[in-house]
Amino acid sequence: MGERRGVLFDVDGTLVDTTYLHAVCWWSALRECGHDVPMAVIHRAVGMGGDRIPGHLLGDDRDPAQDDALRAAHRARYADYHGDLRPLPGARELLYACAERGLTVVLASSADAAELDALRAALDAEDAITAATSSADVGDGASKPAPDILQAALSQSGMDPARAVFVGDSVWDAAAAGRLDLPCIGLTCGGTCKSELAGAGAVAIYDDPAALLAALDESPLGSLR
Repeated sequence: MGERRGVLFDVDGTLVDTTYLHAVCWWSALRECGHDVPMAVIHRAVGMGGDRIPGHLLGDDRDPAQDDALRAAHRARYADYHGDLRPLPGARELLYACAERGLTVVLASSADAAELDALRAALDAEDAITAATSSADVGDGASKPAPDILQAALSQSGMDPARAVFVGDSVWDAAAAGRLDLPCIGLTCGGTCKSELAGAGAVAIYDDPAALLAALDESPLGSLR
């Protein structure tokens, strides 16, 4: 592990407005495979690893042989939106502001390579980003709420975990950060309320990247040394 100080960012729902797209795509994929799950239930699962979502939504008595088909159907439907993805308010500016303050900026995403390319294109902030992870970086490791993707992001960037903060939008993000003792800033722009984020361990909560940017110096990012 290195000595850099910096910030890890979840991307889906934190920097790019995708949470509800994922909910709709999972809803459609589940229906195709014969399962009718309310979108409100699906939304609350978004943010955990896609490999975990079928079991989380359908339970242990489902046919696990169907999981691959569910994930493939979700990927196919979500791919239709790749060209339409939009950053959340202030996302690009926040990344550049962090970089200008000397912070290492890492996208800690578990999206597959094609999805990550689409997310990065939507952000249009390549000069501010030091490193980015994808699902390939954890191999056979566990997905969120396990901390494996965050560990991979720390290792890939040479960041000191004692001088790092994670920014995410879901309870699964906060849980993953907590397992590494990383402070987690929560954003409500992914549709999770302040009380839930706080209950999951978020140390500070803002509405969206623009709100965090406006309070940057007073936020946990402003105190990184």
